[in-house]
Amino acid sequence: MNILLLGATGRVGSCILNHALEAGHHVNALVRNTDKIERQDEKLGIILGSVLNAESIRESIEEADLVISALGTDGGTTLSESMPLIIKAMQEEGVGRIITIGTAGILESRTEPGKLRYQSSESKRRTARAAKEHHKAYTLLEDSALNWTIICPTYLPDGERTGEYRTERNHLPEGGGKISVPDTAEFAFRQIEDDGYIKARVGIAY
Repeated sequence: MNILLLGATGRVGSCILNHALEAGHHVNALVRNTDKIERQDEKLGIILGSVLNAESIRESIEEADLVISALGTDGGTTLSESMPLIIKAMQEEGVGRIITIGTAGILESRTEPGKLRYQSSESKRRTARAAKEHHKAYTLLEDSALNWTIICPTYLPDGERTGEYRTERNHLPEGGGKISVPDTAEFAFRQIEDDGYIKARVGIAY
């Protein structure tokens, strides 16, 4: 399978990259700094560019079967600005599947129906800036015709892979307080072969 991976140099993205290569998939990684890719593999194509540049995305997505995005909010608006470009390129190239890493803030609130967690008293964050960025990306995907899945971890320490965690469609599992980077990456990668969460947000926690 040919995968376009965005955010491959980040904490979750680098773990997803390892999973994909070890499983024998070909991966194109679109990165701003090629020096940050430490992995070398004949199945890895490294493309220097930006997710804010339509031509970079178009070049990277050629022959891709699906897109995995582990892009963060980077303190700015990269996530919300890049998503329309990603969606457009996917539509033009006939790529229908995208798996992204979001945040638990955009899951449904249990205590205040009709609100997302970041809009409710469930959120413990001092600022909602990052959640608002993820909300914009979620809305864009929801309005598209793509088969999308958004993995929504809560507190995300580096930790270790346990392989044991809980997931729930559109909600954070009851009492969930954290999930490690490796377990989040593993679950995201597994969605390549799993269609159980198509067009859904997925809360993940221990």
